[in-house]
Amino acid sequence: SRSDGPRGPRRGLPVTLTSSPDAPTSADVLGTGVAFPVGVNARGQLAMVSGERAVTQAILTLLMTARGQRVMRPEYGCRIHELVFAPGDATTLGLASFYVDEALRTWEPRIDVDGVQAQLDPQDTARVVVDIRYRIKGQPEPRSLVFPFYRSL
Repeated sequence: SRSDGPRGPRRGLPVTLTSSPDAPTSADVLGTGVAFPVGVNARGQLAMVSGERAVTQAILTLLMTARGQRVMRPEYGCRIHELVFAPGDATTLGLASFYVDEALRTWEPRIDVDGVQAQLDPQDTARVVVDIRYRIKGQPEPRSLVFPFYRSL
């Protein structure tokens, strides 16, 4: 009779996956981090977020960080901030979409990006509205996030 080897079941044998009380939850897989903006909770401790909220806040933190802003990790961040003085034309909108997509695919491994589209806000042409469509890995539900970016006129 065949037995399990040191690396798990041998090929050809059925594998049964079961749930156990020690199985990781969504929050365990997606992580826990300090809430943004930084604050305290009702118990006077540093406020934390976990699960899907941690992913959303990580995305916002990434997009609000200009590349080169973090001393110990200068590549981290989003290049959209290079467009602060760019004109409100199709090239700028295309670059905004590209820069956001590039940052998310590089720095946020917990998501799959479905699409990024930037457009000028019709009521405030200094604002670029970036619509981000993504999925958290291992979850079928699509998600969206709108990130406002302000250009200087």
